[in-house]
Amino acid sequence: MQYQTVLKKMMTELNDVVHYYLDVENDVLNLNQLLDREIEISFEGYQCLCCGQEKKIFRQGFCYDCFYESAQGGDWIMKPELSTAHLNIEDRNLEYEKQVQLKPHVVYLALSSNVKVGVTRKTQVPTRWIDQGASKAIEIVEVPNRYLAGITEIALKNYVSDKTSWQKMLKNEVLDADLIEEREKLKQYIPAEALDYFLPNNGKITEIKYPVIKYPSKIKTLNLEKEHVYSGKLVGVKGQYLLFEDNTVFNVRNSEGYKVIITIK
Repeated sequence: MQYQTVLKKMMTELNDVVHYYLDVENDVLNLNQLLDREIEISFEGYQCLCCGQEKKIFRQGFCYDCFYESAQGGDWIMKPELSTAHLNIEDRNLEYEKQVQLKPHVVYLALSSNVKVGVTRKTQVPTRWIDQGASKAIEIVEVPNRYLAGITEIALKNYVSDKTSWQKMLKNEVLDADLIEEREKLKQYIPAEALDYFLPNNGKITEIKYPVIKYPSKIKTLNLEKEHVYSGKLVGVKGQYLLFEDNTVFNVRNSEGYKVIITIK
């Protein structure tokens, strides 16, 4: 079976084990069903996910021009504290920014390698946690806009990391920590503007399991631009990574906008 596609991040569904789906032309691949199968990925070029032109990908699936000009590439996406739509101030496109920024956002703690704090739109729970390879997650506050979530994250990351060690996450070297206890410790550091949005502690922790037969013991990163063709046996999917038997890992999200041919052997 052979499929041509422009890579986009894998779609996910939280069940007893996360179900992963890859959008390919005129079809959807259920990656859980491909475990223990040989897969070949062949690099064929680029297609910007924003303008659709066959231009070299710069970041996040966008060509250079789109990354710096499109409303979807504003600095507030990576740095929520820079959001200004709540002040009616435009960055690149106020209508788009209002649609995204003026929606409920959640600040959370996740356990993927160590305990980390993060921000996501409420509609992206639990997708965001799955994309980060978190094994557990808990919400801290639910605020009405992205700015409040951003300043809360900034305040809390003085006391807890906002980064994941992706190598440890992929090896399943995960710190054991009590997220409810960590959450209570952090309450005192929440900014006054966001404190009223602190969620009652009902002890609800989301636990996430991934379809992995074997975790890598050491990690070899697949760079399709350099290697062009790779073939290996799929033994797991975690975060936005494909894990192969020979310890090769492929970050699908980092390869958005790559035109590929996927062959299932």
